Amino acid sequence: MIKLYGIKNCDTVKKAMAWLAERGVKYQFHDYKKDGVDSKKLAEFLEKCGWEKLLNRKGATWRQLSAQEQSKIIDNKSALNLMQEKPSIIKRPIVDLGEKQLVGFDVKNYSEFWGVK
Repeated sequence: MIKLYGIKNCDTVKKAMAWLAERGVKYQFHDYKKDGVDSKKLAEFLEKCGWEKLLNRKGATWRQLSAQEQSKIIDNKSALNLMQEKPSIIKRPIVDLGEKQLVGFDVKNYSEFWGVK
């Protein structure tokens, strides 16, 4: 089963959910705010994708950190600690396909992966 991780109220997550639903792609949703952040799963994503890809540096949560706090995020371990403390800083959505993860919502990437428009 495909699992989609994110925050239900996030506009980007809503777009991804709508895109998947319109194409009949079944998935299970995991809301970081409601269901929490599984540290083992997040560590797996960090290992596969890298902290640079999973850390949302464009959002308000990142901008609210001091420059000193931002400078401490240098590897998977420091990113994991921050992401567990502040789940809103995780780029979303993450579509977990087992061996592969799609990070963020990009129509082109989704279309290519599922072979649809």
